Amino acid sequence: MPTPILDFDALAQAISSRTVLCIGDIMLDEFVYGEVSRISPEAPAPVIAAQRSEIHIGGAGNVARNIASLGARCIFVGLVGEDDAGKRLEAALAEHAGIESALVCDPSRPTTRKVRFVSEHFSTHMLRADWEQAVPASDDIETRLIDAILPQIARADIVLLSDYAKGVLTARVIRHTIDAARTLGKPVIVDPKSLNWAIYRGATLLTPNRKEFSEATRSRADTPQSIVDASEDVMRLADCEAILVTQGEHGMTLVPRNGEAVHVPAVPVKVRDVSGAGDTVAAALAVSLAAGADWDTALRMANAAAAVAVGKQGTASVSAAELRRKILPHAYLAAEEKIVLEPDTLDAQLAEWRRQDLRVGFTNGCFDILHPGHVKVLTAARGACDRLIVGLNSDASVRRLKGADRPVQDERARAEVLAALEAVDLVVIFEEDTPIDLITRIKPSALVKGGDYTREQVVGHEVVEAAGGTVVLVDILQGFSTTALVHRARGGGK
Repeated sequence: MPTPILDFDALAQAISSRTVLCIGDIMLDEFVYGEVSRISPEAPAPVIAAQRSEIHIGGAGNVARNIASLGARCIFVGLVGEDDAGKRLEAALAEHAGIESALVCDPSRPTTRKVRFVSEHFSTHMLRADWEQAVPASDDIETRLIDAILPQIARADIVLLSDYAKGVLTARVIRHTIDAARTLGKPVIVDPKSLNWAIYRGATLLTPNRKEFSEATRSRADTPQSIVDASEDVMRLADCEAILVTQGEHGMTLVPRNGEAVHVPAVPVKVRDVSGAGDTVAAALAVSLAAGADWDTALRMANAAAAVAVGKQGTASVSAAELRRKILPHAYLAAEEKIVLEPDTLDAQLAEWRRQDLRVGFTNGCFDILHPGHVKVLTAARGACDRLIVGLNSDASVRRLKGADRPVQDERARAEVLAALEAVDLVVIFEEDTPIDLITRIKPSALVKGGDYTREQVVGHEVVEAAGGTVVLVDILQGFSTTALVHRARGGGK
């Protein structure tokens, strides 16, 4: 399957003009942080010396927060009680410029509130206290919810149902919403809680976690293949286009109804708090698909967003800037460490990346004087893979290809400039006139060259395609040429 290029900046621009209708169970999340140093004399329970507390919009409200922080507009429909927690949630939503809320008030039930007591030092949840009435909304409240939802569907690019099983997303509310969305041609994402997926019939995408999927399908769901095998029947039952199963530290598996399944490993991060990570995944999927992203791109966006979220404390939202840094990380290695001089070092790094199921991309060139045309190709190349290796012609190789007066900069200088770019993960200098030996050694998933080449002209395309990879041609930026720059610098005029 060809690997699409992830042009993050273009996607972010598209996201900024999209609207997501989010419907679900909102709740007030409170985190009390402190230190635990003793056991209570009154009972065998730890005593937390509270030092600070934070209030966040939780549940489906956190999905709305993430939608807005990722740059899209969110219309949110939820249910609150006639109490202080409900008023605080309403006020908090109003503070978000990117969120338009339509809250239905039910005086007969309390607003869902969760208080978590967390050891600051160990980032460990000690206790959680819940105030809630997790029963389906009454017939009257159902009607009010449906009346609040239906007029908003036409205004949205995509609909997201965030079910926490607190009573908002009843079978009737779900049915009216999905039917209306399908009539208007709007995709529907469901983060499900019910084990009866028939109630979500007609949704575009279901996003259960591994436990939810396992229970709904009565399968182990302990490997990507077992998830694929168990998905066929439930996709037919739910009449959905795809299922995405999130598996925490084991990554995510997307199973489309038509097409090949895709598994992505979790991005290696130090996990501080998993609270709300599923909300972030749902939001990233929604904004990406609303902006026209394909399944693969949406999956990569969601996976990277989850990695950012679990690295934060509390119920966290993820910004577009944070997501960009995670997808196109700044030099995660120092430039010096990115320059590979020994084949064994390259082999070891390739083995590690493949152990992590990361897709390796490759491009090459002389890069004598780095210019915007080079940067465009390199950035596009990084967007087609998880890790990018750049093959760099040695000085001797450049002289044979370009003439005795080239290169202008020696190979070390050229390698250091390339290694300093955030899009580049490794630089490998090769002595031959072509990188065919290097490509054969690496066998990249994506082989990237400028669009002034045809596929047949790209050195190594046979090797890459035989190994299941793909050749990606990037439109070149007109008006930039190293040869022309050198000519002008030496007094040759324009």
